[in-house]
Amino acid sequence: MSGSIRIERAGALAYLVVDHPERRNALNAHMWRQLPELAAELDADREVHVIVLRGAGDEAFVSGADISEFGELRSGSAAAQYDAENVQAFAALHALRKPLIAMIHGFCIGGGVALASCADLRYAADDSVFAVPAARLGLGYPLSAAQHLVRLLGPAHAKELFFTARRFQALEALRLGLLHEVVPKSALEARVREVAQEIANNAPLTIRAFKLAAQELLKPAPDRNDGAAEAAIGDCFSSEDYKEGVQAFLGKRKPVFTGR
Repeated sequence: MSGSIRIERAGALAYLVVDHPERRNALNAHMWRQLPELAAELDADREVHVIVLRGAGDEAFVSGADISEFGELRSGSAAAQYDAENVQAFAALHALRKPLIAMIHGFCIGGGVALASCADLRYAADDSVFAVPAARLGLGYPLSAAQHLVRLLGPAHAKELFFTARRFQALEALRLGLLHEVVPKSALEARVREVAQEIANNAPLTIRAFKLAAQELLKPAPDRNDGAAEAAIGDCFSSEDYKEGVQAFLGKRKPVFTGR
């Protein structure tokens, strides 16, 4: 079966690479199933501090789900299983305790937009093209994927993009709040590496605690797990990294954090 997702490591950074260039990095069923396993592997790896999601080649980030499979896998009894695997993939990315950066170039369509919206930060090349074409295919969009996009863009903008299924460019995506920054395509990889390394140099437990707090604060107050958020904060103060941070500040040097 063509198409896979692979991990590339570079020190404290790890790349989740969507590798299906012959279909503009569209995700087939095998690739959807890979995502939770690979996300769990990277989340458990103490040497990895930041994860970058990217597409292979220079034509696309992710052009959505592989529509060639829809006749077989999105009809009849197989449809529920296929949709469940999509939801599990989105949930696995959203649940990462480490920062996830989406590095977007070229086509970012349908499921590609949904995957990008699971990331904490999104940087795009100026050649990026976005669309959510579900209404042109007649398919139902997973509730979890819709939720992430509504939270990012607000319901008014999200509805307009869903209802029209139109394509829009990187600068409009930036204006709408989908992106953090747009850079020339030739500069994208270096810019993302710069941001990722800057984050990786900071205290992992502090970042993890804030990411958890941000996720909990988006929930209605009765549904929040305040105990988990408070425990993550406590882990920061009892860590070796906290001691290192204070000592480095007093010694006027750069701290070296380990996540312990």
